[in-house]
Amino acid sequence: MILLVHGDREYLRAPGDELHTDLGIVEVPEDVEPGQVLESHLGDEFVVREPRGPDLFNHFERTGAPMMPRDVGLLVGHTGAAMGDKVLDAGTGTGVLSAYLGRLGAEVTTYERKAEFAEVARENMDLAGVTDNVDVRTGDVTDHLDDLSGFDLLTLDTENAPEVVEHAPDLLVSGGFVAVYSPFVENSRASVEAAREAGLTDIETFETIQRHMDFGDRGSRPSTAGVGHTAYLTFARYE
Repeated sequence: MILLVHGDREYLRAPGDELHTDLGIVEVPEDVEPGQVLESHLGDEFVVREPRGPDLFNHFERTGAPMMPRDVGLLVGHTGAAMGDKVLDAGTGTGVLSAYLGRLGAEVTTYERKAEFAEVARENMDLAGVTDNVDVRTGDVTDHLDDLSGFDLLTLDTENAPEVVEHAPDLLVSGGFVAVYSPFVENSRASVEAAREAGLTDIETFETIQRHMDFGDRGSRPSTAGVGHTAYLTFARYE
């Protein structure tokens, strides 16, 4: 898949497709390349772009509130997730985190309890080009804990995250990380307590806040637009 970009408008299409808009019809060649400029039959130009993580975030079909790129960045930076890592993820949802990790080269096994959500996630993984790296499974990860082990990273976006954290020593390799993503502080607190009980170390919880900067004729300052809460991220490590 490629993006066709015209100003602040962008469209996701496959090579060989057609794009129909009020700007005209664009024929996408089978051998289209990023950076190429395509012209509609009305003469408007579209720049071809290869989708990257933020683009996929914008174009994935959504089944709920996805993890925001700023939180993905904190998770990757804090855990050092990298190519070749084995990741166990629960609460796939839209699949944003799994896609990012898959594009890094990690091998992700992710569980989604709702079958219809899991199917959408599989389609999103296909769109992201990570079907070889991400295995989307339908089910509750707690039903499979006895069969799972040897992971470098455990990522959880589920109500029962504390229950899974209790089993982290059996799921992770030495030095592996746990990351719990929760919109509610109560779940984060319970995850922290579970991590302590399990003997995990380096336990920390963060909330990621970003402010856009406005640069105008009168001066420069942070945007006065509201700062939205996404979730808390709790990290812990198995020694």
